[in-house]
Amino acid sequence: MNRKAKYITAILLCVLIGLSSRYTSFYPQAIQVHLGDAVWASMIYFGFKLITKKDNILSPIFLSLFFCWFIEFSQIYQGDWLVHIRNTFIGGLILGKGFLWTDLLRYAIGIVLAVATDMLLFHKKAA
Repeated sequence: MNRKAKYITAILLCVLIGLSSRYTSFYPQAIQVHLGDAVWASMIYFGFKLITKKDNILSPIFLSLFFCWFIEFSQIYQGDWLVHIRNTFIGGLILGKGFLWTDLLRYAIGIVLAVATDMLLFHKKAA
């Protein structure tokens, strides 16, 4: 499987896991409450890995962390037009509904897990 296909597959798996964490009771409650945000951040990391250079590891980490935290801090602003977008299905999934400090930690953990997965599964070790 080529590099792009691996990251697209990772993104799609993150979407499936993330949606299942929001709209099913498949996972234990202690995990389910945190899983969606962590997997969303993982998906963002894999998306940045898809569009950055092959050997670049730091840029996708910082870009995904900045992106996730920017979206979270944007939730402090509650303008009518933005609340209207957030109240749609897609808008709520992408932009969230309200600011939570704990989400910042969930995003960081999700990115760390994605980096670990990336290093373990997608990068071949030199022989």
